[in-house]
Amino acid sequence: MFDVKTGEMEWGGRKLTLETGRMARQADGAVLVNYGETTVLATAVAERQPRVGLDFFPLTVHYQEKTFAAGKIPGGFFKREGRPAEKETLTSRLIDRPIRPLFEKGFKNETQIICTVLSHDLENDPDIVALVGTSAALAISGAPFLGPIGAARVGYIDGEYVLNPHLDEMPKSELDLIVAGTKDGVMMVESEASELSEEIMLGAVMFGHEGYQPVIDMIEKLAAEAAKPKWYEYVPDPAAEDVAKKVQTMAEKDLREAYKETVKLARQEKISAVKSSVKEAFAEDDEAGKLVGGAFKDLEKDIVRRDILKTGKRIDGRDTKTVRPIVCEVGVLPRAHGSALFTRGETQALAVVTLGTGQDEQIMDALAGEYRQHFLLHYNFPPYSVGEAGRFMGAGRREIGHGKLAWRAVHPLMPAKEDFPYTIRIVSEITESNGSSSMATVCGSSLSLMDAGVPLKRPVAGIAMGLIKEDDGVAVLSDILGDEDHLGDMDFKVAGSEAGITSLQMDIKITSITGDIMQTALEQAKDGRLHILDEMAKALEGAREGVSEHAPRITTIQINKEKIRDVIGTGGKVIREITEETGTKIDIEDDGTIKVAAVDDVASKAAIDWIQSIVAEPEVGKIYTGKVVKVVDFGAFVNFMGARDGLVHISEMAQERVGKVTDVVNEGDQVKVKVLGIDDRGKVKLSMRVVDQATGEELDLPSRDRGPRHARG
Repeated sequence: MFDVKTGEMEWGGRKLTLETGRMARQADGAVLVNYGETTVLATAVAERQPRVGLDFFPLTVHYQEKTFAAGKIPGGFFKREGRPAEKETLTSRLIDRPIRPLFEKGFKNETQIICTVLSHDLENDPDIVALVGTSAALAISGAPFLGPIGAARVGYIDGEYVLNPHLDEMPKSELDLIVAGTKDGVMMVESEASELSEEIMLGAVMFGHEGYQPVIDMIEKLAAEAAKPKWYEYVPDPAAEDVAKKVQTMAEKDLREAYKETVKLARQEKISAVKSSVKEAFAEDDEAGKLVGGAFKDLEKDIVRRDILKTGKRIDGRDTKTVRPIVCEVGVLPRAHGSALFTRGETQALAVVTLGTGQDEQIMDALAGEYRQHFLLHYNFPPYSVGEAGRFMGAGRREIGHGKLAWRAVHPLMPAKEDFPYTIRIVSEITESNGSSSMATVCGSSLSLMDAGVPLKRPVAGIAMGLIKEDDGVAVLSDILGDEDHLGDMDFKVAGSEAGITSLQMDIKITSITGDIMQTALEQAKDGRLHILDEMAKALEGAREGVSEHAPRITTIQINKEKIRDVIGTGGKVIREITEETGTKIDIEDDGTIKVAAVDDVASKAAIDWIQSIVAEPEVGKIYTGKVVKVVDFGAFVNFMGARDGLVHISEMAQERVGKVTDVVNEGDQVKVKVLGIDDRGKVKLSMRVVDQATGEELDLPSRDRGPRHARG
């Protein structure tokens, strides 16, 4: 019934297997990938008819994690998987980036990739497995895919590169780098690093490139046995070629003039006017009109790219290495805990820091287990930032991806939670955009953190690099514009401090690039990054002393963990009373660490004194203030030190004889008591008669029991 084809190899110390023909047989391509005991089903389906009139390739990638893969049931009311988690969104982007450029020219058919995690061994991250599965599914699908590609994760532990390290090895690694590409070169890089040098980063990329070559070989062998016939072949459309020639004749001169305008909005207006006039010329020809958009875009691309290669001058008049003018401002929002406005040319990011407590941490529910995140970075890209009145929605894949890139860049320089016990949230509002808003977010985030008094180890800056490659002509561009990103061959983002790289992300739009081009881009990016750091230092060189007056002050104390229950109280009664009375926030950890957050020192001290009174052990001979909580015939029970009760016998209530307890005290009265003793059962004996109730000072009474014996009543 099943025509199963398989491939198997040892890779990075574990078995990697590919299987097709048993599951999802109606998909164009379906491959079940096992790595260790992590299993991913990757499927690829492409429509046979193109979507007419599109000037882009309609590819969608969906990576999904099923909780049953780790033996879990989803939380929440509905008990089923809901909207994609951040990990799923980021992995979907990770898969999309290296495969998108590898479909044949002219292919505009709806194509969908779905990767489903079926089993997770908590050792091997499914993202690499899904990338390998996608490549294999496309290779056998019959779709016009110019792969296969390979992918690998690279760690850097004790000065050595490690191929596909286990999840429990990653905390020891100075690098988390994912690289994907073809046999000939690299297509995509995503990474976070602990201020590593350009040489180490380039070495890691090339190590990964070599590491995934056996995977490509295995996919090719599987495709030789199981691939479906290719059903698409690019055939030049004579009508499209005719339209392209006409568009070039009508628009080239005016379009070249438009691209001489160095101001983005003015340039866009001129380009739009040229495009409108061209479309108007084809208004009566519906078929040709559908081809105008693509022809016009190709003409734009040709003009911009060839002019850069020919003259070395870019759209805005810069040479290939110059960074746009930079303006850095800090403390721009008076009530924010930290804020910065970073402007580079026509790209601007407003970064705002808010400091919170442990109660503000984000709970992350992942297949590998639940954990808490105390550093958050959120990136927003409103339509006004590019002069548009567009749809205003929540965070999409782009916002999540750019935010995570900036997070990776800043994260290695953040202080340890033990040294700075705040939950830290950065929000980057992109207020203007013309290229590399994610790197502007890195710069703005660094400045706003220092403005908030967060002890960042060193400032971090980021720069986006571009590439123009035509035949033998190559130009590497520093600090690219939006048009250079859209019309170029590479988007290469590098972030780091003066000591080294913290994040590197690369996407290639051509079939691959060589190590030499990468090395040139890294060296050029380093010069640009150091220049930006110098400009940032003019606004703020390091973290301010202390946090903002509007931020909570967090004081950490340690108590015996056996006393945690006393501080919390039954049903949280005690801790709730402390926070409500003092206006503080209190976090209690399992080891007895207590963090008290308050805006003013008075509230903080009140809460700490209250807690310490609860956990302190009563001392014999010491005087305390207490509250009468119960009156009985033979005395009164007094609550003191928060959670401790003791008995004041009727004979210890006053120096004179007391006939009735309520003649001296009633429930709710505040009294001063001295601890006389603690018996073996922990019961505390108290005295009021030896303490001046007005001053709280001990009275100098004659010995014996410091007074005459009371007659038995």
